[in-house]
Amino acid sequence: MVRLGEKAVIDDGVVLGYLPVRGGHIVLTIGSGAHVRRGTIIYGGSRIGYNLETGHNVIIREENDIGDNFRIWNNSVIDYGCHIANDVKIHNKVYVAQFSTIEDDVFLAPGVTLANDLHPGCPHSHECMRGPYIKKGAQIGINCTILPRVVIGEYAVIGAGSVVTRDIPDGAVAYGNPAEVKCDIESLTCNTGLGDKPYSHLARRV
Repeated sequence: MVRLGEKAVIDDGVVLGYLPVRGGHIVLTIGSGAHVRRGTIIYGGSRIGYNLETGHNVIIREENDIGDNFRIWNNSVIDYGCHIANDVKIHNKVYVAQFSTIEDDVFLAPGVTLANDLHPGCPHSHECMRGPYIKKGAQIGINCTILPRVVIGEYAVIGAGSVVTRDIPDGAVAYGNPAEVKCDIESLTCNTGLGDKPYSHLARRV
């Protein structure tokens, strides 16, 4: 069953309410103003707020609770059991593992991977499986990997290609493999000449 809000634009070749093989709740609820593009599959059993917009070939699994103004672009996957708040933007080829939490105003750049399994192949891994917790306003750079249970602080910035193995505090700039805190967003400078402080608007909120 699909409950679709008003003024939705649903392309040909979209599947809404795909039946989850895991069973459970099968109703898919999507708020008003959605635009879902060709090739997207959204499983039954999730709730998505108003103004959803997808790219092509997006997969959103069951048991997800997703807020308003959610944007997710081509070939990205939201696995089951995630909590995603309002005004979140997810770019191309992103994987969000089961049981991840993403707060308001977070941005995930292309190729970001959120992991949830501390010990792949362990017969007990399902008992402790949990994805990262990404707090409000955090910005995650291209091709980053964030390991299970890691907490990314509010308005933190993670540099491109980083592997994040431990918690990052609020307002920090971290990068590397493994990622280490290098400075805070207030002290980060821009060399393009367009502005001295690229994240000053975020620093005021920390």
